[in-house]
Amino acid sequence: MIEHDERGTTMTGVDPGRLDDQQLMKELETIHRTRHDTLLYGSNDALRAHNERMAQLEGEYLRRNPRRTVAPGRTREGARDRSGD
Repeated sequence: MIEHDERGTTMTGVDPGRLDDQQLMKELETIHRTRHDTLLYGSNDALRAHNERMAQLEGEYLRRNPRRTVAPGRTREGARDRSGD
């Protein structure tokens, strides 16, 4: 589905704010799975669209989950602890 946002730019897919939590996670899983191939083999337009859609989906996820669990090893301090610095 192609929609237009309030700025008049083209947006592919359903507005992430209209997805339920399960649909949002499915969309995120799909876009992350296709990321590598899009980066390596997609046209510039495809990569730009992929970037925009991924930012929309991830932004919505973060908006809904401001207190999500963060693994200690995924922080700068955790990374320094792993490297011994």
